[in-house]
Amino acid sequence: MPEPERLVSILVIRGPERHDALTSPPPPLPSSVLGALVQRAGCAGQTLAVRSCGSTTEVLTALRLANEWGVRATLLDPGALTDHPLLQRAVQGLAHPYVEVHDTLDEGALPAATGRRLAVVDGYGARSYALALEIALEQLGCAECECDVHVGT
Repeated sequence: MPEPERLVSILVIRGPERHDALTSPPPPLPSSVLGALVQRAGCAGQTLAVRSCGSTTEVLTALRLANEWGVRATLLDPGALTDHPLLQRAVQGLAHPYVEVHDTLDEGALPAATGRRLAVVDGYGARSYALALEIALEQLGCAECECDVHVGT
């Protein structure tokens, strides 16, 4: 029996920017950036979904679901949770590669040997997500397509 078609092949998981009792999801990605990410993924034959999480529990749930859904790659912006041991353990359990994304340089990164991390992209603002997507598409072998994409130029 053939495997069912994947509904989401690339999942963007964004963690909370603060780690306190009143956590809330990060601000939404600008619509122009989100539109460009979806268009680029689609051009490469992939689907993309974004999950903005307001708590550690939501991030952990999103990572668990990424495995259950058979996601091919994750773009993970852990936000303020980079030092959280449960997040580090959950990332170790990912069945697929991920790219760690930070839009500013002042955010810490997960430890170097955490799971199947392909790269850490940080300090490029919202363009960090575009670069992370290109890295994921390259890993998946579908970066070449009819789209004319230039990251960072």
